[in-house]
Amino acid sequence: MSLTAQQLIDKYIRFFESKSHKQISSASLIPENDPTVLFTTAGMHPLVPYLMGEKHPAGTRLVNYQRCIRTGDIDEVGDDTHNTFFTMLGNWSLGDYFKKEAIEWSFEFLTKELGIDKEKLAFTVFEGEGKIPKDEISAKFWEELGVSEKRIAYLDREENWWGPAGQTGPCGPDTEMFYWVGEDNAPEVYDPSDDNWVEIWNDVFMQYNKKADGGYEPLAQQNVDTGMGLERILVALGGLKTIYETELFAGAMEYIVEQTKANSDTNEHSQRVIADHMRASAMIIADGIEPSNKDQGYILRRFIRRSVRHARRLGIEDSKEFLVEVAMKTTAPIESLYDYLDAEKKHITKIIGQEVTKFEKTLEKGLKELQKVWDKKGSITGEDAFDLYQSYGFPLELTEEVSIEYGQSVDHEVFHDEFKKHQETSRAGAAQKFTGGLADHSAETLRLHTATHLLHKALKNILGEDIEQKGSNITPKRLRFDFNYDAKMTNEQKQQVEDMVNDQINKALPVYFEEVTPEKAKERGAIGYFDDKYASLGNKLKVYFVGDDENGL
Repeated sequence: MSLTAQQLIDKYIRFFESKSHKQISSASLIPENDPTVLFTTAGMHPLVPYLMGEKHPAGTRLVNYQRCIRTGDIDEVGDDTHNTFFTMLGNWSLGDYFKKEAIEWSFEFLTKELGIDKEKLAFTVFEGEGKIPKDEISAKFWEELGVSEKRIAYLDREENWWGPAGQTGPCGPDTEMFYWVGEDNAPEVYDPSDDNWVEIWNDVFMQYNKKADGGYEPLAQQNVDTGMGLERILVALGGLKTIYETELFAGAMEYIVEQTKANSDTNEHSQRVIADHMRASAMIIADGIEPSNKDQGYILRRFIRRSVRHARRLGIEDSKEFLVEVAMKTTAPIESLYDYLDAEKKHITKIIGQEVTKFEKTLEKGLKELQKVWDKKGSITGEDAFDLYQSYGFPLELTEEVSIEYGQSVDHEVFHDEFKKHQETSRAGAAQKFTGGLADHSAETLRLHTATHLLHKALKNILGEDIEQKGSNITPKRLRFDFNYDAKMTNEQKQQVEDMVNDQINKALPVYFEEVTPEKAKERGAIGYFDDKYASLGNKLKVYFVGDDENGL
């Protein structure tokens, strides 16, 4: 069965609505008040409080499609199946149904709704570890649905355990579904090492909470968290080999090939990296992030600069217009899924253009510095290559290109040793910075969470109603609040904001919440992304109030 992305998502949502699930909206790519990760990596990320037992306004059965970024796959990008940005379809049980229903519905959707032959499917379950038992229950449910035991494999924690998303929190064994993409018939016995088996869906059974000491305890409620990659399921349904053949990338790939006139394996890899990275960049920018040297901004900068480097490999020296066009062509197919993209086009174009121009100047500066090193020493060492990379962002590949012109090579081992030292230093700093975790609901963290709302309102009062939160980072030790503003705040403005927030804190106003409809929340002046994040939550959502109309901000 061949479906468009929109048709597939509609079918998925309708199917689970028929199973009493309520649709919720996609959350931002920037996790709200979660210091342990830079991006939303799965649909469960915004739902952690509810997986831990808090009541969700829409009930105990939820379904949606969520925009995600995973940087752990960045080195895999360019192959047939991996993306940094992707859309994840998911359904959840918050203490409601568990393994039996989740497995039966997954199988029903794949084989009946999508018409996939079960002979093209294989499954994995958790083999057990320590006090956590082998998941024979899940295997039994698959077999009861007619799956041969030869198509079920028991695998270890690395393959069949999910979470927690941060240092602590909900986690558990999972069962994964694989689709055969090989040209021949699928083999009778499933071999997990055969790359022709591509993972398309994952049902996570959140039975445990990982504690700060590394131990596990049973969760108060058993949850189900599933994830189906939109791009990969489109490959399966279309009888395709790669995600770049789907409607989501076909237009962009055609444009890239046309502009570069390249078709070798090496160039194909660069073409794919550019398509993936420019889509991810556009989506990150649309969620309020701009290139910088830290956090999400650093990842965005890395995506854009990698794209510039790969464009150079394809013979494009002035890549600004080229990369902007790729970004537009990769986001066009998903505008119907994320309707805010249309309003962000000019901003996306501006930010990508600025960063490309800045990096091309960096490359020019790096070339001059490299020439100075050569003129002084008559060679370019691995340490020199790393200094150029660290100080000027000058890529190793370009240093090597110049070195080859001079008749020498760069010592990769020395470069990577220096790079490894740099990474270890950065990780040590990050470990200090990201102290806390998804499960950290200490009194101090909650107080700082409330303070972000006071700060948000104070900024609106002082700088204007256009001010919007673009991210935050909260630990028991401090908070960071990101917001949009096109000028540097004056000292007077900073003091005004500080005084306004402290004035409210000193009043010791009561903090309470009410469950109201999105419309009622707007009427009462609540601040939030109601049109995007909360529009589909169901009948009611939880709104917190500080003080009252006379005493509050």
